[in-house]
Amino acid sequence: MKVGFIGLGNVGGKLASSLLRNKFDLTVRDLDNSLTKDFQNKGAKIVSCPKELAQQVDLIITCLPSPKVCSEVMEAKDGVISGLSKNKIWLEMSTTDESEVKRLGKLVTNKQSIALDGPVSGGCHRAATGNIAIFVGGERNAFEKILPTLTAMGRKILHTGELGSATVLKVITNYLASAHLVALGEAWTVAKKSNLDLSKVYKGIAISSGNSFVHETESQVILNGSYNINFTMDLVLKDTGLFDSLAKKLNAPLEISPLIVKIFKDGQKKYGSRAWSSMIVKRMEDLNNIDFRANGFPDELIDNEQEEKGYEI
Repeated sequence: MKVGFIGLGNVGGKLASSLLRNKFDLTVRDLDNSLTKDFQNKGAKIVSCPKELAQQVDLIITCLPSPKVCSEVMEAKDGVISGLSKNKIWLEMSTTDESEVKRLGKLVTNKQSIALDGPVSGGCHRAATGNIAIFVGGERNAFEKILPTLTAMGRKILHTGELGSATVLKVITNYLASAHLVALGEAWTVAKKSNLDLSKVYKGIAISSGNSFVHETESQVILNGSYNINFTMDLVLKDTGLFDSLAKKLNAPLEISPLIVKIFKDGQKKYGSRAWSSMIVKRMEDLNNIDFRANGFPDELIDNEQEEKGYEI
């Protein structure tokens, strides 16, 4: 299967690299020519526009920063949709809006192609090693057809149901991660002001009922002081906004979600859109005139687990 990948940013670049590392026939496209040139030097093909990419491959993957950008890439005159033909597959791996992925999916279907949504979860460090999780919504037959490609990019692969279901699940998991991060800011504040050994607090939380994936990963770069989680404040605001908007569409009144959105908007205002998202805990450091530093923690997360072939769960 010939694969085309559009969007070589923090996550997309790592997913595409996994395909290249696993010897896939890969064609790439990104607005940053230095990124595409790097992939070309490693053996990938490059094209001048998304339409050309869609014409040349069997599976078109998009991994882009926002629904707006994805719409432009898909619907432009030289976009993906204009290059589609019968039985090609589009896999949307961006974190996007359910209604938007379904809208674009109809346009893809009109070209006798197949649309799937396939967002990832587990952090950039796991995307780099092919150990990230992937949710996929859409036709089961199409899912099975691209499963070898999915298992090269991720470890645990879950078929979630119809088109859009993976996107909803991804938005839910990202909301939970954001809520955990905000809660950690308050937990570290109480630990620090109680004069506890923060290294031991880290271990204690990790072996307790208070543990979470966010603690195991993001707390490390918080305690180091780099905050470098390779994910930015504006992206969290996009994700939490998608969750909050979805709840409103479903007429589901929520209590914590609006507060999470408010907190991250304040963090963006204080530290900037491109600040690392884990800097949201700095609001508590600043408010309490403390810091959460401890020795022995890395300035960047690295996945030390050996890469292994993925599988459906």
